[in-house]
Amino acid sequence: MIYEIPDGVCMTEGLRLAKLVVYGCQMNERDSETIAGYLGKAGYALTEDERGADLVLYLTCCVRGNAEDRALGNLGQAKRLKKARPGLKVGICGCMAQEGWVREALGGRLSWIDLAFGTHNIHRLPELLARLDSGERVVEVWDFPQEVVEDLPVLRKDPLKAFVNITYGCDNFCTYCIVPYVRGRERSRGVKEIEAECVEAAGSGVKDITLLGQNVNAYGKGLAPADGLERPDFPYLLGVLDEALPEGIRLRFTTSHPRFVDDRMIEAVASLKKVCEQYHLPVQAGSDKVLGMMNRGYTASGYLAMLDRVRKAVPGCAVTSDIMVGFPGETEEDFLDTLAVVEEARFDAAFTFVYSPRKGTAAEAMPGQVPEEEKKDRIKRLIDLQNRISLSVNRGLVGKVEEVMAEGPSEKDPGMWSGRTRTNKMVHWPETGVAPGRLVRVRIERARTFVLHGTREDRT
Repeated sequence: MIYEIPDGVCMTEGLRLAKLVVYGCQMNERDSETIAGYLGKAGYALTEDERGADLVLYLTCCVRGNAEDRALGNLGQAKRLKKARPGLKVGICGCMAQEGWVREALGGRLSWIDLAFGTHNIHRLPELLARLDSGERVVEVWDFPQEVVEDLPVLRKDPLKAFVNITYGCDNFCTYCIVPYVRGRERSRGVKEIEAECVEAAGSGVKDITLLGQNVNAYGKGLAPADGLERPDFPYLLGVLDEALPEGIRLRFTTSHPRFVDDRMIEAVASLKKVCEQYHLPVQAGSDKVLGMMNRGYTASGYLAMLDRVRKAVPGCAVTSDIMVGFPGETEEDFLDTLAVVEEARFDAAFTFVYSPRKGTAAEAMPGQVPEEEKKDRIKRLIDLQNRISLSVNRGLVGKVEEVMAEGPSEKDPGMWSGRTRTNKMVHWPETGVAPGRLVRVRIERARTFVLHGTREDRT
């Protein structure tokens, strides 16, 4: 569906300033680019200084408690700023706005907020801003998504990189996860619409495209049959994009649910030239008991067997993961099972986090909530182990020559240039002035936990 903005609602007199504060995942990063596009159409320029802003808008996340806590802390600061500057408008959007307790608070302790909308109606932002301009307090949060809306504006933060949504929502209902409740059930975009967005991005100078979905393996739900398939699936989409995009484009994707990684997907990643050798496969835990309580749909041995198939098909591919500690009922023995899986899996890197109860999820009411001190101890041990593994994996690249896409000067040393490998590893090498997006060859000479150092081999 293409949503037509009513005539006149985007046009305002004079330039105003908006600060957009973004929390959370790559889905929010992509949503922020659409919101920034709409703000530009409404006559706002983005600023980093909330003190001079006419509008401060918080794009929130509620997947973990610390993201909520940070947003609430910043909202407290905004309330004080608004008291000093009554003309300032403050808004909240994104996943937190979908939560029941936040919606109730918007009629109580958050009643000072001027604008609120959720994850399902970003396309209505121009009209919401017009109502805000007319002096109205605007709270519009939809309970459920409607049709997938196309032709959304985008104002990309990085000229080299693009995030492209292929699915929205999630149907897996892991017991700890709030995403299905705040992002809705799974919906897929059409193949032609995704292809058009990716081709447009490449035409504008983008060199690195990441396909986004809570579970990219679910792509195709609700779509009509295509090319002899009952429905176009994720491997089919990868093939279409690999053929449609010009040479020199890198194609990535996140996130893949381990339960749905099949041989068609593995073969697609192995055979398609533009698809990078990189998987993000959240294991979450290494205990079969805990995995069952999480409703993950696989066992530790099943996960490791899948990982073995991936690595045999794509030698040298990078695998990253998400790992949680302190899930309700997790014992020390369960945690040791997780460490054992991490040892065997040898992830290139992992996002590690402590379980935090999410309102309305099944895990919130489970017995056996783990004490905070035990969670802190376990997360430290997990991080220490993963950091040792990451360093060891990176040291295995010393002496090898890697294709690196130049990005720009190092943040810490302007005499060094930075870029990323096809497996998404950061590389620094001594040079300046390399055009962003150029592919160079760098021999790796030194490895650290999160970065590689080397010397360029192909300089002429």
